[in-house]
Amino acid sequence: MNTKEIYDFLNIIAPVELAEPWDNVGLLVEGDADIKSVLVCLDITASTVDEAIANNCGLIVSHHPVIFKPFSSIKSTDIAFMLVKNNISAICMHTNLDTVQGGVNDILAKTLSLSDVTKLDCGGRVGNVPTTTVVELAEKCKKIFNQPIRYTSGDKIVNTVAVVGGAGAFLNEAVDVGADCLVTGDVKHHDGIDAIGLGLGLIGAGHFATEFLVVDYLVEQLAKQFPTLDIIKCKTNKEPFNTI
Repeated sequence: MNTKEIYDFLNIIAPVELAEPWDNVGLLVEGDADIKSVLVCLDITASTVDEAIANNCGLIVSHHPVIFKPFSSIKSTDIAFMLVKNNISAICMHTNLDTVQGGVNDILAKTLSLSDVTKLDCGGRVGNVPTTTVVELAEKCKKIFNQPIRYTSGDKIVNTVAVVGGAGAFLNEAVDVGADCLVTGDVKHHDGIDAIGLGLGLIGAGHFATEFLVVDYLVEQLAKQFPTLDIIKCKTNKEPFNTI
């Protein structure tokens, strides 16, 4: 199996044309190895590369781009250098995988049991839940994602929820579609203030937690399409922050 065959399939799942103009997606590092094993991850890190080497993977498929900003120089410790040195290709599917049907935001909506789900202009999703409150929904997120959750306006009644995985504090978009609460990954101090001012509940469930869900989906799709390949779910990707 060669990299191009796998890339062509992934481009059907999440066409690169769907990516945001500022994004960098696709076959970002191209080696010439015959692919027998593929590692699927959220982030390509030094540990991820070591894991790929240990499993004889000639390809890593990730959500976050391994090359995002242009290089002005490159060092032996840079991840792209490590990939090239070890003849490992990298296919990265970022905002195209966020917005596509079945991708990050659909998986997040399904995980939170949203019904009557529709797509937002920002690529997120909006749907309905049985009547609850922001704090009850935050408690549900804590159980699902097994980590501390930040939220605003805990007593607010919630029937309609917008979701955007990762960095997606699209507050106005959520308000415009009638959402009572937005569940996303990264939330900043001023996002909370703005959400309160807009009368919108806001839940920050973590960038890693709201996106790592897509790894299982990619593993499943690749295993189904390429049964002769060893498709491996990354074990070294973890939430980068510790909490006390």
